[in-house]
Amino acid sequence: MLISNKITILNYENLNINMLLLQHINIVGNDKVSPVGGYKTMENKMFCYQCQETARNTGCTIQGVCGKKATTAIMQDLLIYVTKGLSAVTTQLRKEGKSVDQEVNHLVTVNLFTTITNANFDDDVIKGRIKKTLEVKKDLYAQVEDKDALVKAAGEEITDYDTRAKEVGVLATENEDIRSLRELITYGLKGLAAYSKHANALLKDNEEVDAFIQEALAKTLDDSLTVDDLVALTLETGKYGVDGMALLDEANTSAYGHPEITEVDIGVRKNPGILVSGHDLKDLEMLLEQTQGTGVDVYTHSEMLPAHYYPFFKKYENFAGNYGNAWWKQTEEFESFNGPILMTTNCVVPPRASYKDRLWTTGAAGVDGCKHIDAPYGETKDFSALIEQAKSCEAPTEIETGKIVGGFAHNQVFALADQVVEAVKSGAIRKFVVMAGCDGRQKSRNYYTEFASKLPHDTVILTAGCAKYKYNKLNLGDINGIPRVLDAGQCNDSYSLALIALKLKEIFNLDDINDLPIAFNIAWYEQKAVIVLLALLYLGVKNIHLGPTLPAFLSPNVANVLVEQFGIAGIGDVDDDLKLLVEA
Repeated sequence: MLISNKITILNYENLNINMLLLQHINIVGNDKVSPVGGYKTMENKMFCYQCQETARNTGCTIQGVCGKKATTAIMQDLLIYVTKGLSAVTTQLRKEGKSVDQEVNHLVTVNLFTTITNANFDDDVIKGRIKKTLEVKKDLYAQVEDKDALVKAAGEEITDYDTRAKEVGVLATENEDIRSLRELITYGLKGLAAYSKHANALLKDNEEVDAFIQEALAKTLDDSLTVDDLVALTLETGKYGVDGMALLDEANTSAYGHPEITEVDIGVRKNPGILVSGHDLKDLEMLLEQTQGTGVDVYTHSEMLPAHYYPFFKKYENFAGNYGNAWWKQTEEFESFNGPILMTTNCVVPPRASYKDRLWTTGAAGVDGCKHIDAPYGETKDFSALIEQAKSCEAPTEIETGKIVGGFAHNQVFALADQVVEAVKSGAIRKFVVMAGCDGRQKSRNYYTEFASKLPHDTVILTAGCAKYKYNKLNLGDINGIPRVLDAGQCNDSYSLALIALKLKEIFNLDDINDLPIAFNIAWYEQKAVIVLLALLYLGVKNIHLGPTLPAFLSPNVANVLVEQFGIAGIGDVDDDLKLLVEA
């Protein structure tokens, strides 16, 4: 049964938006994903719809499109459930005036990070995290004075992981709007936890952010909360998303300096190499230190590209350049790189057998059968075995040549403020278009390449995240010396784009950020993009176009709230969207 009759379609200015929204409603309202308990039918071995590429834009039920097995998916469901139980305990302890150890905060954030799309494919690791979480929860539960205030998950002891996992997944929440909001909040918290984890690796913590993550997780188990309560919690998640990104920005810049305009070589050298992918700058620092004098070069891949923009890393002569493109091309690019690859965070694609022995993981990342290196925060990871393997490998096979330019984070753009403002006042720059977010495998994402290439020459792209790979190698030129693609860095550096917008609002003395000549056309893939979106909504940004599809986890009514209150829209035809976003 379709449920499109539950939602009123607005008379929005772009008819494509309404058509996309109607299609989305027809998909998410399909009976096949309506739950009765955990998994509705026996043929559904799992249920996951947290990423943009989820099957048929409804949900993966047999195996994840990302490559995760059903067994992995349900163990991740259980890990989230027990982490919510632990969070209910820690939240109650704080209410009773008791402190929560920093290591418990870190346990929660790494648990959440472990379940992000393309982070961890190792069932044994996930089960180990479940076991540890249950042990920590049991000890803390004994310290709670008012146990009657706690939900079932807080005191529950679980021995049969497989059975309980099938009972506590996404579809265990029967009301589709409550389910949608709970998942939206949870996915936002996963993204926030990822950014917190990176800051933690640099010995930076924010107790308020950690306490909120745990309080919000606990609230997703509270059946007394209404849709309105959860909508408010969604926006509050965005508020703490801003705080979390600010924490990471401060952690990165205090350790490595402010990003600066940098040309990055995309060719190769003649030495053996190690390829570093993911997001964790501390891992890169430790690896660069340990490869000095070894004859091994270090290259970045995908979201690690912006490491080249930080002054700190420029002292390393063996920091060679960037190899390849966005995460989804890794199966071919890791093959041709020839040397070992270190995955520092998510964005792992299950490897081919031909290079699996060269794939190493660290932190929250994990792949069954691949070697893993780890150490507590503040201690040095030992990469010696990885470096020895690199010495025995051939140099990378060249796949392209040239240079790409980046380093336009907030501090660098503020330094160019006079030049940018003059270009806007003179009409040389008519509009900025924020095209931040994620890249992905679907051919529909070629929309973003076409959109960028067709933008008028008096427009500038502001970007962050791996979405940049759809256009950062196009020859789009510059405007009075200002490149037409301003790359602020990784996905978490979308914070820089928000600061740039707020600074322009101040300079032009505007009351509303939405009065700026800025349009938002954002691509999303996984949960870090969700927290960026919620952060932008909290900051008051409206009329964000989101693609290539709207999230499957948005119920029709929740989608309607986003359209009505914030002007969220899907993407349509490139030429029509150009008229709407740029010409209007």
